[in-house]
Amino acid sequence: MPRNDIDRIREKIRLRQYDMSAHAMEEMAEDLLTILDVEEAVLNGQVIRVEKDDPRGTKYIVVGTALDQQTPVGVVGRFASTGNYLIITVYEVT
Repeated sequence: MPRNDIDRIREKIRLRQYDMSAHAMEEMAEDLLTILDVEEAVLNGQVIRVEKDDPRGTKYIVVGTALDQQTPVGVVGRFASTGNYLIITVYEVT
């Protein structure tokens, strides 16, 4: 039985099998978020949208809460050819 998308993404986060783009790191800093906030948002969040129109692969938009359990955080990523999950961008949902 295939696992759902969020379970696959969470597993990559838990196993630290993910990479972050330079853009994601810049956006994270700009919104005063930490890597722990991003990880927490994925671990407690849900996939709110799946975009299949990018030739580089399906993108998943996950929204969850930061470590403070109050700040909503969006995390956009895709499964990379390396097998890791690539976090493309991060943002505070306003």
